[in-house]
Amino acid sequence: MEHGSNTDTTAVAARRARFGRLPERIRYEDMVEERAASVNDSARHAHDSEGSWKFFSCVAVDLGL
Repeated sequence: MEHGSNTDTTAVAARRARFGRLPERIRYEDMVEERAASVNDSARHAHDSEGSWKFFSCVAVDLGL
């Protein structure tokens, strides 16, 4: 029985050496990245009534009806 106890002790020591402590804590500031927002380009988001049909799907048009 003494041989099994020595094996268990060795296994416990190996496990403790590998997983014995938790990793270092990561601060919240290190996990968050802040960027400036892009400027709103009104010309890019303007409504184009003549070209707006290109962005919508219509079953009748798709079927050629």
